[in-house]
Amino acid sequence: MTDQPTALDLPIVDPLPETTQKYFDICQEKLGMVPNVLRAYAFDIDKLNAFTALYNDVMLAPSGLSKLEREMIAVAVSSVNKCYYCLTAHGAAVRQMSGDPALGEMLVMNWRAAPLDARQTAMLQFAETMTVASATITEKDRDALRQVGFSDRDIWDIAAVAGFYNMTNRIASATDMRPNDAYHAQAR
Repeated sequence: MTDQPTALDLPIVDPLPETTQKYFDICQEKLGMVPNVLRAYAFDIDKLNAFTALYNDVMLAPSGLSKLEREMIAVAVSSVNKCYYCLTAHGAAVRQMSGDPALGEMLVMNWRAAPLDARQTAMLQFAETMTVASATITEKDRDALRQVGFSDRDIWDIAAVAGFYNMTNRIASATDMRPNDAYHAQAR
């Protein structure tokens, strides 16, 4: 593996714009690395900015879903799609946020093996159905989420997180995006 974050020959803009460099410096300081997904998009700063804006909205903006629940959705969707990058990176996030390394591994392999409550089970079932056959979702599926306490806004957020990872999984797989080595050892 070269220093490129994907199998494509798309070098990072050099030099990076000042705001992008500051963002990468913050990542390095807080995470001890610049995630390869950001490096992958950095061949085109407009694409990087669009990606990070959507990620920040879907994963970090105020929501009835916790950050852990959103990471759980990311892992469940990525498991169905067999996305190596996202399973590695978001599996590490689940391990870290939950404080339970086994939970992260169970979600990576088969979310049904994890000790989930009814809310989490309904959420991940919906995300999986959306991943496998979104056109089959009906009011019955949305009502199943309402029955365990999700609001209509929460249902939108579940769909937005699942949709985002269905898109990013496909890009990561198609470009052979590789996770940073540091993810493998995190929160174990």
